[in-house]
Amino acid sequence: MARPAVIMDRLFLIGGALITALIFGILMLLIGDLVQHGLHRLSWSFIQNFPSRFPEKAGILSAWVGSLLVVLVTMLTALPIGIASGVYLEEYAPKNRLTAVIEINIANLAGVPSIIWGLMALGLFIYVCGFGHSVLTAGFTLGLLVLPIVIISTREAIRTVPRRIREASLALGATKWQTIRHHVLPYSMGGILTGAIISISRALGETAPLITIGALTYVAFLPSSPISASYPFVSAEPFAWLFSGFTVLPIQMFNWVSRPQAAFHENAAAAGLVLLMITLTLNVTAIILRSRFRKRVKW
Repeated sequence: MARPAVIMDRLFLIGGALITALIFGILMLLIGDLVQHGLHRLSWSFIQNFPSRFPEKAGILSAWVGSLLVVLVTMLTALPIGIASGVYLEEYAPKNRLTAVIEINIANLAGVPSIIWGLMALGLFIYVCGFGHSVLTAGFTLGLLVLPIVIISTREAIRTVPRRIREASLALGATKWQTIRHHVLPYSMGGILTGAIISISRALGETAPLITIGALTYVAFLPSSPISASYPFVSAEPFAWLFSGFTVLPIQMFNWVSRPQAAFHENAAAAGLVLLMITLTLNVTAIILRSRFRKRVKW
């Protein structure tokens, strides 16, 4: 006769498998619905055309370019600050009440609704700093949104490095920074990059904070390019695109879904497939990077 503990283990295993299968099934149904309604709209013209009031001519050029530019600013904002903050809090910061309060607040900020970040950005970046309704404002907003996630994932990755690695390095005469630079960071880089890419994937799908700071729902132009066709191949204002108006894929989808015509709904489904492919590409990249870093590390 099976013991109660064994029965509980089996019930937990079966329950977990059923819940996982249910979640996976719901995900497959959602993806299947997108494929059914939007796959036939995917084409090169759909990728390279601007939005239009005619659904058969509409495209997502300004939306996917805007998404990539905003995510670029987000990465340049959140990753350096987040990784550096995680390293400091885990390796340098003294363990006292002040750091405990900081850690609690970082964890709380990770759960703050995204609309709150949008309201904060509206007052700080637009009204105080004067950045306007621009790519720069959007990137800073999403950078602050995912910053707590980057910090937490960095700290968790650093904690996986065995203590003996640090002790061996210090015993051989290395300084604390040399130990962190040559041993702790390389050993934990797989986890750090995984957390960073997952946080960027979240930023890619955000809508509420961008609507709050004035993202456009209809954009029929691209930001000015920093590259010129003639020598010296740099435009006179290489950073003008940072202050350009923008839209992103989720907002373009929201605009199309709000239209009554079924053809626009199909366009929204096709845009959702593109957004899903970009997100899945980022997540697969995170898995590959984590696997490669783990293979390079010899414990």
